[in-house]
Amino acid sequence: MNLRDTKPPTGSFLPDWLAWLETLSPKEIDLGLARVKTVMDRLLLKAPEHVLLVAGTNGKGSSVAMLDALLGAAGYRVGAYTSPHLLRYNERIAVAGAPVSDDQIVAAFERIEAVRDDLLLTYFEYGTLAALLVFSELDLDVWVLEIGLGGRLDACNAVEPTASLITNVSLDHCDWLGEDVETIAIEKAGVMRKGVPTVFGSRDVPRSLLQTAKDMSATLKLRGHDFDYEVHKDGHWSWSGQDASLPRLPAPGLAGEFQLDNAAGVLALIEAAGLHKALQPELLSRVLPAVALAGRLQVVSAGGAHWLLDVAHNPAGANVLAETLAALPDTGQTWAIVGVLDDKDVEGIARPLDAVIDHWIAVTADSPRAIPVDELARRIANVCGRPCRIAESLADAMQYAQRNASENDRILLTGSFLVIGPALRNLELYSRPRS
Repeated sequence: MNLRDTKPPTGSFLPDWLAWLETLSPKEIDLGLARVKTVMDRLLLKAPEHVLLVAGTNGKGSSVAMLDALLGAAGYRVGAYTSPHLLRYNERIAVAGAPVSDDQIVAAFERIEAVRDDLLLTYFEYGTLAALLVFSELDLDVWVLEIGLGGRLDACNAVEPTASLITNVSLDHCDWLGEDVETIAIEKAGVMRKGVPTVFGSRDVPRSLLQTAKDMSATLKLRGHDFDYEVHKDGHWSWSGQDASLPRLPAPGLAGEFQLDNAAGVLALIEAAGLHKALQPELLSRVLPAVALAGRLQVVSAGGAHWLLDVAHNPAGANVLAETLAALPDTGQTWAIVGVLDDKDVEGIARPLDAVIDHWIAVTADSPRAIPVDELARRIANVCGRPCRIAESLADAMQYAQRNASENDRILLTGSFLVIGPALRNLELYSRPRS
């Protein structure tokens, strides 16, 4: 029986629903807003006073984590929707900093199914609608919605924002968004609205983004013009916006110097949205250093080995990861375990990392869209000019690296959320289920 012709039985558990949702649409990705808007209208969703959209190529998850923590600490009731998840689907839908329950998600799925009729929603669209429904019923102050792919046609963009953030624009999802940064920027710019503030977090502003903002009369907030930051020698940093100046802030708890770019954009978004309670110096000094997010330059010591987990899955992310590794103390060799999906630029990921990697190990990521391990190893070896070991499974790769790494070596896992999630499960160290 084709599951697309059936409905989940009453009383189904969340894993049953998720398995069924994967069969609902013939396409895993089917960009467009019409289906989501139709179901939204049928659900009679009630949006809060503040809806913040977070788009961009890299840094979205980190930015959402900082927004969620800062706004929550300021007393706002916040719902945060992110994707993908690492271990539990519930990570995608969080209220007051904690994932919602299976029962809440299942109840939302049942409501959606009751009004969907014959519309074939994708897995992501169904999940987005479930998050919005959960948030709507809880009467929250702020929704923080992470754009999953692009911006213009992403399901989250069916919601009208009161302010938005585009972290940066670089090459990723080129099969869907375009082959160059200027074209991709037009898709990201789809989150902008006439008269609504949109913060752009990077100094490198695509010309097409500026032109799109001008054409639609969007209010674009730019780094170096509307906000900026300065790093001090003692590790503190200062941020300045249009209405506020914040001297001597502590560094974010998330590792990597690039997190200051994300933090600066987050503060600019908070200011642009008028959520000024979250810009109090005491609150920032207390909350920023405590922000944590699994799989982002996450350091773990387990089984006598030093593990570094990072979800870098595009050339820009790999460049940042390579720079971060190069800046770390050089105490030993680096073993890299890599799995990549088939819509990613393997060569663009491997090339910048090669200078800081001593041993390459390829695995097949946990997805039907994963590049087969033999092909991945061949492509890494071709671009790096040296062998890449083939592992039969992620567990085998981790065991091999652990056996052969010296005391001062580090083992890097990267390339996809679908490598990092299972790796964390293998390490049995995942304690905060958030993406």
